[in-house]
Amino acid sequence: MLKRTLALAVGLSLSVCTLLAQAADTLKVSAIPDEAPTELLRKFKPLGAYLEQKTGMKVEFVPVSDYPAVVEALATDRIDMAWLGGFTFVQARLKTDATTPVIPLVQREQDAQFTSKFITADPAVKSLADLKGKTFAFGSVSSTSGSLMPRYFMLKDGIKPETYFSRVGYSGAHDATVAWVQAGKVDAGVLNASVWEKLVAAGKVDTTKVRVFATTPAYFDYNWTVRGTLDPALAAKIKAAFLALDPAKPADKEILDLQAASRFIETSPDNYKSIEEAARAAELLK
Repeated sequence: MLKRTLALAVGLSLSVCTLLAQAADTLKVSAIPDEAPTELLRKFKPLGAYLEQKTGMKVEFVPVSDYPAVVEALATDRIDMAWLGGFTFVQARLKTDATTPVIPLVQREQDAQFTSKFITADPAVKSLADLKGKTFAFGSVSSTSGSLMPRYFMLKDGIKPETYFSRVGYSGAHDATVAWVQAGKVDAGVLNASVWEKLVAAGKVDTTKVRVFATTPAYFDYNWTVRGTLDPALAAKIKAAFLALDPAKPADKEILDLQAASRFIETSPDNYKSIEEAARAAELLK
């Protein structure tokens, strides 16, 4: 009986060790769900394969239901890396231990000068002044480009959305905001410039109906961030892989195009201080 118990204990120990080894060999990656899940996965596949080559690890994409879920998963080490907006980065940074805060590795070149687009299908709307008393849609409440920064700039202009518009809705994602405006569910909405341009290029927007009528000032936005407890050598390897992507190489260009990036550049926590200030001004951070 004792031998069988010892054998069982050894077997369980080996199984646990095997599972831990497998987990250590897998890089778990996620992203804020600012587009449809199928689109996020399509965009990630070539990048995931590239990171597998560069790191020698299996790379697994972990979909999440909403923005807070990405922040929570990164802060509790359930994922290793995530594509975050500026606001979700700030939330993740504040949520993690000060000794091991999440670390932003890279951003796309255009993320240093990002903007949001205000759109409408109403021919009478030429500016935000024409929207007083009408309906309006943001994306996710946790979206930098689909909520936080547009709200911040509106507040600076004396427009408090909840009292200025007759109704404020949250579509949950940038492409959903476009769908709401195009279907007449709301009079206007706001989304990030990159998704708008992609949807237009793909012919997924009827530009005879839906148009841009205003653009926000520029701000820092998206980045690839790793958990603070990740092996520094692995984090350095991942950063090097992103920085090595060369648009002159067809395989690399495919990855960059899917990420809507001309190239990736280094970033730092300091780039997102203004995002934190905007979030506090909009009372979205306690």
